[in-house]
Amino acid sequence: MRVVTAGADLLADAVQAQAVDVTRVDWRPPLPGTEADLTAVALDPRRSEANARAGAAMLAVTAHLVDVGPASEVLGLQRGEFLHAGPPITWDRASGPLRGGLMAGAALEGLVDDPEDAVALFESGDTVSLEPCHHRGTVGPMAGVVTPSMWMFVLEDRATGRRTHCSLNEGLGKVLRYGAYSPDVLARLRWMGDVLGPALRTAVRATVDDTGPVDVTGILTQMLQMGDEAHNRNRAGTLMLLRDLAPALASSGIDAGDVAEVLRFVGGNDHFFLNLAMPACKLALDAARDVPGSTMVVAMARNGTDFGIQVSGTGDEWFTGPAQVAEGLYLGDYGPDDANPDIGDSAITETAGLGGFAMATAPAIVRLVGGSVPDALATTRRMHEITLTENPRWSVPVLEFQGTPTGIDVTRVCRTGILPQINTGMAGRLAGVGQVGAGLVTPPAAIFPQALVRLAELSTQAQHA
Repeated sequence: MRVVTAGADLLADAVQAQAVDVTRVDWRPPLPGTEADLTAVALDPRRSEANARAGAAMLAVTAHLVDVGPASEVLGLQRGEFLHAGPPITWDRASGPLRGGLMAGAALEGLVDDPEDAVALFESGDTVSLEPCHHRGTVGPMAGVVTPSMWMFVLEDRATGRRTHCSLNEGLGKVLRYGAYSPDVLARLRWMGDVLGPALRTAVRATVDDTGPVDVTGILTQMLQMGDEAHNRNRAGTLMLLRDLAPALASSGIDAGDVAEVLRFVGGNDHFFLNLAMPACKLALDAARDVPGSTMVVAMARNGTDFGIQVSGTGDEWFTGPAQVAEGLYLGDYGPDDANPDIGDSAITETAGLGGFAMATAPAIVRLVGGSVPDALATTRRMHEITLTENPRWSVPVLEFQGTPTGIDVTRVCRTGILPQINTGMAGRLAGVGQVGAGLVTPPAAIFPQALVRLAELSTQAQHA
């Protein structure tokens, strides 16, 4: 006799104690209050084909690095305009690290002499505006602050001409994206604008003319075979980028001292490739937007106060809830009381099937974010339960080269109660502190039923139109 049990282990334990084989099924009821909406969406005749279209569109995209330029040039960003990570927010609700990033950005643009003076500027709101990076075809790590003079990577899907953007990575510790604004932070940003950005543009354009643009999607494929998960570990990806650009840099005619400093900066920053992985993921996911009836998540993003998602079948609407504080490892003497709630657009990597969804391919990452190697394997397997497909380009050797779980499905999250797993850095709670650690976090569960309600409403409207 064999017995199958679900739910609490009481029955299974009792039967197993009598030498009976028991198969335990990990089942839990749907998220509370979602039953009727799950039924409505399940009966939507468009859903299956719509999700297949969204998934195919996403997987068809390839991202290439085609240019580097100031945000004023590639995004048309004007003086006083600031982009930030996550869903829309105002200064009065902004978290400490977002405020710190904006204060640094205001000083970088010369709107104030001292970053502390920017507080009054943003409180008045007279000559400044805030807008999510996602609304301008851009993604920003952590605070995600982008100002007109910051240099941006430009990625393109050559089949469609669609483009996305991301700023250049500053490194770890006390940096703008973690909310720091000390003089050394501003000095580094000015060097990035005066030397690093122009040098990279020269190298990228020369590489495009000589051998073609850098294949970012191809590097992502290779780095997953080399122990990176493309969110908190980008070591192999960074070195492959350096390999592709170094010849053009060396023969560019740029001052040899500047070339050496650029090579030293990029090679010494294992996270440099993250700012290419993120726009590559957004480029793919943007292709899956606006498919009526699709329940696929196309963006997850946080501004340090709110965690928001966008869904293919619901247009540009954000579904938001309170951002959570990550659990993980802290730098130095920092502890949980020092950490700000989760922040950044970098969860676009998990949305596309990397980061926490590819944990199994990067066991070394558990040393940074906490957990164990078995946890990493279990996490990737668990994410398959809430996704629509697998990405054949991004395979996991230790799981027999199975593709990473890809295309988060709102209905599967609501039905199973399993939340997306995100690898993340942790910013200090107070403006000016910088990074305090790294860890693991999930979205607030309530935002998925919010999206499900809207999907059910649209489904009903479509069937009665």
